[in-house]
Amino acid sequence: MLCTILLFCGTLTSVTGYKNGKVEQSCDSMVPKHGGQANTTASPYTLSVDSTAFKPGDHIRVTLSGRQQFEGFLIEARDAEDPEGPAVGSFALTKPEISQLLTCHSIQGSAVSHTSAAKQTEVDVMWNAPADAPPTVRFLATVVAHYNNFWVKIPSPVISQSGVTPHPVQSTNSISAATETTAVLPQPFSSEGCGQWKSCLLDPAHCNPATDTHCFFLSYHTEGQSVQFELSGPTQGYISFALSEDEWMGNDDVYLCVNDGGRVTVNAAYSAGRTYPEMADKAVLSDVGWRVADGMIQCRFRRATIIPQDPQRFSLDHSYYLFIAHGSAQHGEIHKHKRQPLISAQRQAITGPAEIVTGSRSPLIMKWHGALMLIAWMVAGSTGTFIAGFFKPDWPEKTLFGQRIWFQVHRAVMMLTVMLTFVGFTLPFAYRRHWSRGASAHAFLGCIVMALAVIQPIMAALRPAPDSSRRRIFNWLHWGAGGAAEIFAVVAMFVGMRQPSLLLPFPWTTGVLSGFVIWVALSKLILLVHRRALCERGSNCPDEHAILSNPEMSRNWDTRFKVLILAVFLTGSLLFCIALLCSISAI
Repeated sequence: MLCTILLFCGTLTSVTGYKNGKVEQSCDSMVPKHGGQANTTASPYTLSVDSTAFKPGDHIRVTLSGRQQFEGFLIEARDAEDPEGPAVGSFALTKPEISQLLTCHSIQGSAVSHTSAAKQTEVDVMWNAPADAPPTVRFLATVVAHYNNFWVKIPSPVISQSGVTPHPVQSTNSISAATETTAVLPQPFSSEGCGQWKSCLLDPAHCNPATDTHCFFLSYHTEGQSVQFELSGPTQGYISFALSEDEWMGNDDVYLCVNDGGRVTVNAAYSAGRTYPEMADKAVLSDVGWRVADGMIQCRFRRATIIPQDPQRFSLDHSYYLFIAHGSAQHGEIHKHKRQPLISAQRQAITGPAEIVTGSRSPLIMKWHGALMLIAWMVAGSTGTFIAGFFKPDWPEKTLFGQRIWFQVHRAVMMLTVMLTFVGFTLPFAYRRHWSRGASAHAFLGCIVMALAVIQPIMAALRPAPDSSRRRIFNWLHWGAGGAAEIFAVVAMFVGMRQPSLLLPFPWTTGVLSGFVIWVALSKLILLVHRRALCERGSNCPDEHAILSNPEMSRNWDTRFKVLILAVFLTGSLLFCIALLCSISAI
């Protein structure tokens, strides 16, 4: 199968998640967008100035330095009486190789940030005092030591405008990033009440996170003007869910629970596409709790049904598709998941009646892709090559529509194989709508199988006459292309079982497919030994047989024995195929 959509992927290493320091989205709050909570311990960094007095037009040197190296920073000047207000004045760079100017609050050069993730211990810039400067100014800095370890709004000493009487300014102790109060949950979540007073999405179906450590669980119920969510899953990195208008990634309201060294950070975010989700500026979650135990991450929070001040938070009065995804995380930084997200089968009304929600980790169209390919090559294709290999001498005096029975049956099942393969081949393209840039080996193997499947009937239609000197060449080419198609198809099936869009249970399904391969080899070996025994007893053992009916062909073959083997072979192939089809249906 072609590589499918990824959810919540990428990496992030600076104030807004970009190493290049383009962090204008953090101008207002100066809070990093990659989630996590600000470090509230004493900062190892200081923000100093070379003068505590200024007048309009003056240039003040501002220096950020520390006892530890840092990877990212954001510096702004604010009215000391209104530190939450807009930036004041503009800056000039002294080291443009490590710092750059940003436009915040529509003022060009009103902030300074890093240019890369290169580690620094000191950076200094020049602040230009504007003509309309407030009486007192304070510089603020957000410093990222490493991804999830950062300090927000580190203050400088206040500088005052000469000749202007300043008003009392806000204490430096009150200038800090808003942090979310969280609590450790005393016990795991439970599926009790699902469908009664809360809605639940479960994988596997009917699992209980209180007793099953492999259970993925999302519940939600309305309480007044808010909704409480519970999220749980077997992962050591992160687990997340999203509200989506459709079954595709992009423009989704995302909620992340990230394990950072045994402590879970819970954040709201927005996913605009196949990029790292953008974390919410404001604290929109309340009653946050979390738990890490038994290889599971669990988190609980509440959010208002409608949050007008944050347009990226969807209204919970509407219905959405639900996504649950999980993956690895390092130092609080999440990485793209390796497994297809669990997606609800239909839109769910978040504030609607309680129900048990069904979902799947594989799109229906990709399930059909896998099912058609399995039927094509485990049943139809294997039967067609089996008949062509062992039934040419049988029923020499009987015809079906003017040609030998074995040939008509072989042609019919092989044409069925080609049709099933073609339909199955087109489904991933219909799903993705283009060739995937991250296409795996399975996609290329599928292209080879499709090409060989198309070549075979064309080659057969152009076959030379039975008495032609080129007939032997055709026989070898036709046999070789058919055998290659069958081998490539089996390899594609093995690889396809590990595709994110149709990830079958491992190693059980791999064992089933291996059993099928052994079954085919054993069945053919039995008839090869049977043929050899007939030849040794002196029976007619021709190497080639004409396709058209030949009444003089030998009747010494034990047709009944071969038909019995064919029936047993077909029954076994069907059972192996049905076992895999059931696995596809269950995901």
